[in-house]
Amino acid sequence: MKKHVIIVAGGKGLRMGGEIPKQFLPVGGKPVLMRTMEAFHAYDSTIHIILVLPVSQQAYWKELCTSYGFALSHDIADGGETRFHSVRNGLALVEGEGLVGVHDGVRPFVSQEVIAGCYAEAVHKKAVIPVIDVVETVRHLTDAGSETVPRNFYKLVQTPQVFDISLLKEAYRQEYTEAFTDDASVVEARGHEVCLVPGNRENIKLTTPFDLKVAEALL
Repeated sequence: MKKHVIIVAGGKGLRMGGEIPKQFLPVGGKPVLMRTMEAFHAYDSTIHIILVLPVSQQAYWKELCTSYGFALSHDIADGGETRFHSVRNGLALVEGEGLVGVHDGVRPFVSQEVIAGCYAEAVHKKAVIPVIDVVETVRHLTDAGSETVPRNFYKLVQTPQVFDISLLKEAYRQEYTEAFTDDASVVEARGHEVCLVPGNRENIKLTTPFDLKVAEALL
């Protein structure tokens, strides 16, 4: 079964406090985005990698690839106004039947076991997302203040989120709404159930300077 992965990398790096978009920042001497792409290539060297980047960042990315000697095969799609539109643009480069994953470009520490588990389950379940347990106490804000809620009722969602190609393409034909916070929410809006599989806690999304320190420690 043909496998694809759409790696979405449209960050502007504002919360990192610098001018360089976070997906291009070096971790362990190599840009984050390259490490993310290598994780999927290590899982399956034949996987079709689609990188979604804002048009304004594509020339810089090509310069980075040259300077780092990064030759991993991939296609590039233009980033959109929102993540929803970026994924839709990436899907335009996916052809035929099979499976397609969607992954955050700044999650370089997804494990091989999680990637493999998501794609394996998606063969039968059609829509699969990795999740981890909530380990801290959770409070729900109310009009009167706040209240503790049972954390075992909640999960933290990661990527890659993997789907049957036809299902995801159908889902992305919908009109965009702010309720679409990830790909699973888009698919659920079409009435399809989403299957949960275990993620890995190291699969953090690098968003702040503190996250970069954690990333260096993980390496």
